[in-house]
Amino acid sequence: MTTFKVSAKTAPAKLAGAIAHELGTCDCVELQAIGAGAVNQAIKAIAIARGYLAPHGADISCQPAFVNLPLPENVERTAIRLLVRKSTA
Repeated sequence: MTTFKVSAKTAPAKLAGAIAHELGTCDCVELQAIGAGAVNQAIKAIAIARGYLAPHGADISCQPAFVNLPLPENVERTAIRLLVRKSTA
């Protein structure tokens, strides 16, 4: 499973292309975002990726969760983890 770290400066269209490409080879992609701006960019990318995949008869679903990420200097931050999967229906 590929993990993408999303920031508030991430370009949603580029991330959407990466999501669509990865879902062509595997069933699941993980996005990690810390902060409201990063979560916003991640959600926009998922919506755009869904549009990229729709003409090919594919759909995706998203499962949100919290995850604690270790950062330098023994600091831990809570991030939003978005599991993006190919939908079966």
